[in-house]
Amino acid sequence: MTKAELRIAYRLKRKKLSPSKVDDYSLQIANQLLNLDIWSHSFYHVFLSIVEQEEVNTDYILNILSGKDKNIVISKSDFKTGLLQNFLLTDNTVIKKNKYNIPEPVDGIPIAAESIEVVFVPLLAFDNKGNRVGYGKGFYDRFLSDCKPETIKIGLSFFEAEPLISDIYEKDIPLDYCVTPMKAYTF
Repeated sequence: MTKAELRIAYRLKRKKLSPSKVDDYSLQIANQLLNLDIWSHSFYHVFLSIVEQEEVNTDYILNILSGKDKNIVISKSDFKTGLLQNFLLTDNTVIKKNKYNIPEPVDGIPIAAESIEVVFVPLLAFDNKGNRVGYGKGFYDRFLSDCKPETIKIGLSFFEAEPLISDIYEKDIPLDYCVTPMKAYTF
């Protein structure tokens, strides 16, 4: 399937999930993450969930990272440049939803993309090769291209892998892992 076809299909699949199912699956994904060998790093980038899009609830991941005393990095989307601005999440960070309902830091301590060692990546669908389909604006591909090559990229999905995304571009950056409620894929 193409990215456009997968966006339509997976938005519909997510819309059918009840809030309690989203929460259950999100907890299962967080538990699956605990089995990965990713916890020796210091800087972890986490997206803040868009509830209205039935995204994976990353609160469980934030709790794990806090409990492990990790540096948590969150982003603010700049729709004029198509870039993410990254900030350290602290007790003083003020979070507000933008006009697209994306929870974002108002401001804070900037963190360079090169400093981030692990990125939890939002997505709509992914395939057996680690390719992903996002919302189509390219924010994460641009962000990931600014990270070090060895940065670990972990997709989070309620659903299992598609066999193949047919229209991958050369600038698309594949995942290293994708974690679902049932399993963790390694690419």
